[in-house]
Amino acid sequence: MRARLGDVIDDYCVKCKRIMNHSVVSCLNDEPAKVRCRTCHGDHDYRHEQAPPSKADLRKAALFKEVLDRMGTASPEETPAPVEAPAEAPAETVPPGKTKRVKAPK
Repeated sequence: MRARLGDVIDDYCVKCKRIMNHSVVSCLNDEPAKVRCRTCHGDHDYRHEQAPPSKADLRKAALFKEVLDRMGTASPEETPAPVEAPAEAPAETVPPGKTKRVKAPK
């Protein structure tokens, strides 16, 4: 995109929190570098019409990464062999005086 100073382009405004009309304030290598919102007159870097990730998403990603780091990665040699289930599962015990509820098939 060849942008010139003063051109009107769409971009995500960090103050309005919406995609709004912006004027190009500065360019770098024929790309807009800084823009000014035509609604709130706030200056910011050109964001290519993409909203920044929310802080909640960043926190979730950090927590998920921490959990994965704590679990560690096991190589195939360290992974234990799968354990086979016993042929018969033990029957459930029901205390005296109680009946076991069974759902009817649909």
